[in-house]
Amino acid sequence: MKRREFLSRILPAGIVAHSVWAQPRSLDQTAQVTLERDQPGQPHKGKVLAAIQPHNDDVPLFAAGTVIKLIREGYTGILIRTTNDEAAGSGRTMGEVVLNNEKDNFEVARLMGLTKVFDLNYRNHEMDAVSDSELRHRLIFIFRLMKVDTVISYDPWGHYEENPDHYVTARGVEAACWMAGGRWDLPEHFEAGIKPHGVREKYYYARGPQLVNRVVDISSVIDRKVEVNVANITQGPAGHTGARLRARLAEKGLRLPILGSSDESANRQYVKEIVLKEDADLGKKYGVAYAEPFHYIGPGRSDLDDYIKRNAVPVK
Repeated sequence: MKRREFLSRILPAGIVAHSVWAQPRSLDQTAQVTLERDQPGQPHKGKVLAAIQPHNDDVPLFAAGTVIKLIREGYTGILIRTTNDEAAGSGRTMGEVVLNNEKDNFEVARLMGLTKVFDLNYRNHEMDAVSDSELRHRLIFIFRLMKVDTVISYDPWGHYEENPDHYVTARGVEAACWMAGGRWDLPEHFEAGIKPHGVREKYYYARGPQLVNRVVDISSVIDRKVEVNVANITQGPAGHTGARLRARLAEKGLRLPILGSSDESANRQYVKEIVLKEDADLGKKYGVAYAEPFHYIGPGRSDLDDYIKRNAVPVK
């Protein structure tokens, strides 16, 4: 029986709708795939990453393991959320939904080890009405200000993305990454002492098909990823879903042993065994317990660099 069919039989309609995100992603892996494993020590010390999401459940679902891993390996990091999340999650009024999501977003950042949050507060589901240049300029300022070396965000080349918040954010990030390093773009920044600083490395995630060329082993941090998603109560896939599922089954004289005997264990195990099942399935394919897929773009190396390495000689 398919997971969604199973859930539709045992959960109230509202909970099922909350789980739409869980439809399996189709990964078009036509490139050579690199498996990125844990690195000892802190090889990335001194580098800065920006985890970027339109909504406060995007990075937790698709990339929290990689964020936590890189922070542990020496990165410092920030979280950028482009919308105010007014149209997603629980609350009695729209204002309350915004506030609840804001609180969750700060908690998600804290649990991932990110030290600063930038909320751009665009209208939820309305980012296709936002000026491309305005969004790009705001991101360029943050990338330069915080000296961002690596971004983790939606893939601007991901296929069949229906949410305008996702694809508009993705396009803005991609353009801002290289423009932030230009000496002629937004020169007024330089008068304030902010210098050009281009982003050199990108981990792009997607909900649908994408070119996957890097898979990150997150086995050692999977419990932290679970914790991040459990904390995202207002609109995350977890919230109290495990506990509600456990109660609903009990009314029918049934139980799922994986949910344990308490609401806390039910919420955690629901996330680990059901919400993050794709991470486990992908990990199994690459010989690890849990993994996250990305379209990775790393620092480029020019032909000139190679030519110099092969042909340069000492000055006599």
